[in-house]
Amino acid sequence: MAAVTATVRDADPVREKRYYMACLDLTGRDVLVVGAGSVALEKIHDLLDVGARVTVVAPDVSEPVETLTRERRMALIRGTYRASDLDGRFLVVAATSVTTVNERVFADADARGMLCNVVDVPDLCSFILPAVHRDDPIAVAISTGGASPALAQRLRDDVARLVTPQHARLARELRELRPWAKARYPTYEARRDFFQQLVRERLG
Repeated sequence: MAAVTATVRDADPVREKRYYMACLDLTGRDVLVVGAGSVALEKIHDLLDVGARVTVVAPDVSEPVETLTRERRMALIRGTYRASDLDGRFLVVAATSVTTVNERVFADADARGMLCNVVDVPDLCSFILPAVHRDDPIAVAISTGGASPALAQRLRDDVARLVTPQHARLARELRELRPWAKARYPTYEARRDFFQQLVRERLG
């Protein structure tokens, strides 16, 4: 394969878009996925894995999505997307191959002040999804700000090699200590120092 080269100007740090990084608790929350193909299926599995109540709307449905419906793991609206499909939802993910549909989903969600992700179209997203590696309760998430999912996945895999079962066990132990520490140390700063010292002692 021939080498691919490109000339890229240095990014202006003032103009570079930055995202507020956060972890959402979607347990029991209603989430809409528009589309039912292979890309949508990946997002559906990710949402189900964190306990979201998923509804899919699509005129054509792939067999794996049909299977999830039969297993009653999610709800299905068989038909074209309508703005009313957003009623009562916490967020929406659009994963169709039809640009006009994706644009309409984003516009409808934006008008409602609702979180929306259009897969692989950062300009049509109020939030973007990082590449994630999980070793419960630890999650390693890498984002390139939508610039390159492939690079984010590579960096995720590289960083994930640093996470061991020892880290996961320690995380569980520290979580169990939190109520005791909150009662023992009255300020956030004191609790922070306590846990930082404990981590240093355990991990070196």
